[in-house]
Amino acid sequence: MSFLTRDWRYGPLPRKIETMRIVIIGNGIAGSTAARYLRKRADHELIMISGESAHPFSRTALMYMYMGHLRYQDTKLYEDFFWSKNRIQLLQDWVTKVDTATKTVHLSQSAPLSFDKLILATGSHSNRFDWPGQDLQGVQGLYSLQDLAALEEWSASTRQAVVVGGGLIGIELAEMLQSRGIHVTMLVREDNYWDNVLPKEEAQLIDRHIEAHQVDLRLSTQLQRIVGDEEGRVKEVVTDGGEVIPCQWVGLAVGVHPNAALAQSMGLACNKGVLVDDYLQTSHPDIYAIGDCAELRQPPPGRKAIEPVWYTGKLMGKTVARTLATTPTPYRPGIWYNSAKFFDIEYQVYGTIPSRPAAENTLLWQDARQWQSIRLHFTAAPPHALQGINVLGVRIRHDVADKMIREAWPLSKVMTHWAALYFDPEMSRSLTPALLDAYRERFPDAPIVPKKKRQLRDLLFFKP
Repeated sequence: MSFLTRDWRYGPLPRKIETMRIVIIGNGIAGSTAARYLRKRADHELIMISGESAHPFSRTALMYMYMGHLRYQDTKLYEDFFWSKNRIQLLQDWVTKVDTATKTVHLSQSAPLSFDKLILATGSHSNRFDWPGQDLQGVQGLYSLQDLAALEEWSASTRQAVVVGGGLIGIELAEMLQSRGIHVTMLVREDNYWDNVLPKEEAQLIDRHIEAHQVDLRLSTQLQRIVGDEEGRVKEVVTDGGEVIPCQWVGLAVGVHPNAALAQSMGLACNKGVLVDDYLQTSHPDIYAIGDCAELRQPPPGRKAIEPVWYTGKLMGKTVARTLATTPTPYRPGIWYNSAKFFDIEYQVYGTIPSRPAAENTLLWQDARQWQSIRLHFTAAPPHALQGINVLGVRIRHDVADKMIREAWPLSKVMTHWAALYFDPEMSRSLTPALLDAYRERFPDAPIVPKKKRQLRDLLFFKP
């Protein structure tokens, strides 16, 4: 059967393609986006498999389910009828084996499935580092619905918890546990929270914010071993300094790694993740890998080979869908950006911000009382082209930040157009005067006249 595909933005496409069966393993944001956009563009038979859940849901909402802000059904990406309406078959089952010679997927409970094209979207696994006692009851990471269910089970009998690691999952766990009245100790091996990513000033600001929320933050401290009771449940941890910390639950939040075990068993080329080219194709011509499990052989400038974040999975899903449905399309994620939340502090980063920026490359403004920080990173030599933006407790406009960094705007031009970049909420104190003062003090010989917001309609993408 042939199908004349239609690109929703550009109208009918000129060529006909044969329909085929595409099997997607994994229903996270990468796999579900691939399925949705394949259906938009082509009439292929689509089957999406996941053992974790019957329907795709928002993994980033795990903490809000635990805290009672959302129910599981609130986190589903679409209503249940959406998938059948769009002829996307959902199959809840675990994949046991994939035979690449016969192009067959074997399942634990269902009949084997043949495929013409296969998309691996198997996500990540929480890291473990062979600590003694890490397999005791009450020791776990937080990645899946099953992890969330285990945390719920242990929470009722937990008074003291230890979170190992200072990344994004670690601080989410601290906030989650505190919402249940559980005392939390965080073990962070670095000198400051997440200081392998955040510059020192921002990391120290977050240190103080964590402590202000009554978390017992132990910096420059590593886990040595976990000790259990006679029933096999964790009862304490021992640090590298010999300190014994009583606890009934331990969260391992020391990062994640690509879930590439299935790909390795299939004989696909793997490193840390499943190796893919610019088109997200693996070493097998009919198999693709997207999302957290994928590792780019040649990452674009300014990007990493593995980027386990929500929007990259979504973008990879869109890209592979276009390749399989209409036109081979390389993966081009643009400049790096990310966002997160540290208790009450929102975080945004765009472009390149080294964790140890040189003083001549950075303009920093902070108000520790309000938990706010703005860092502009630029080339040392004039005209000081913008390379990255880091903000805490401040919101900036994504499209404007992307444009300024892609086009390498001089710092003076960025400051002149600051009103376009800064999202100034109603009824809030404007930070513009303070930042401009910091700029003028740093560059007294480069005066600027800031433009008003009404003068920046085009840059703000408003219609005149």
